[in-house]
Amino acid sequence: MLFSLFAAAQADYKVVFDLTSKDSVDQQAVIRWLKEIVTQSADAKMEVVMYAKGINLVLKDKSAFPAAVTELAANKNISFRVCAIALKNQGIDKSQLLPGVETVPDGIYEIVSKQREGWGYIKAKN
Repeated sequence: MLFSLFAAAQADYKVVFDLTSKDSVDQQAVIRWLKEIVTQSADAKMEVVMYAKGINLVLKDKSAFPAAVTELAANKNISFRVCAIALKNQGIDKSQLLPGVETVPDGIYEIVSKQREGWGYIKAKN
């Protein structure tokens, strides 16, 4: 019985990470969490939503972890999504994003939508 409850919990593993920090410690934590979760539950669905200075994680010329982001973004269950409003406000073109990174019209709305769909929420902050 316990095993079936654990398996059911893993099948429903969906979490959205909210990243607004340019701090490499916060960004590294998100990368670490994604890797740890996917190792324990390959079917877990995870999304990192970035706005404000959090978008530095996925910018070709500013990311401290470009290889890790590109590798994780290739996983069909992991998404990196950047707020289009934040890109516009900071004068950044989508072409500056690392491969596999997508945009959403509004990062906050994306997070709220995921929560309405039953996704867990983690604010990435050290």
